[in-house]
Amino acid sequence: MKANDILRRIRYILDFDENRMVTVFAAAEQTVTASQVSTWLKKEDAPGFEVCSNALFACFLDGLVNLKRGKKEGERRAPEENLNNNGVLKKLKIAFDLQAEDVLAILALADVTISKHELSAFFRRPSHKHYRDCKDQILRNFLMGMQIRYRDGASG
Repeated sequence: MKANDILRRIRYILDFDENRMVTVFAAAEQTVTASQVSTWLKKEDAPGFEVCSNALFACFLDGLVNLKRGKKEGERRAPEENLNNNGVLKKLKIAFDLQAEDVLAILALADVTISKHELSAFFRRPSHKHYRDCKDQILRNFLMGMQIRYRDGASG
């Protein structure tokens, strides 16, 4: 999935305005303006739309982790330049303090059933023989489940 699409969905799930989004970026020591955020949140065919780079999107997710879980001690890592769906899923799992059962329950809210073994394959290193790419459909359904759970109010 594209960073802009995921950014829009997370913003909707958490009901954040542009200023709150700026605060999330700031929690990862990244300075952005509300007008920049606004251009990233526009639809692709809207005038003024700009692509949010993977590095900036990774900063947003890191900021979300820092705000929700607390900032880690020590030196800050550089944001990922090549953030894939597996990385996004992992960062959201960390930010929302989700266990495997929670992730499976969130996917079930979007009528998706996968096994715990299939889920764990998404969090393995790419060099591991049981690693599996998280496809757009899984991430899209996970975000839909998060919307149902956190925005629409079903248990959570």
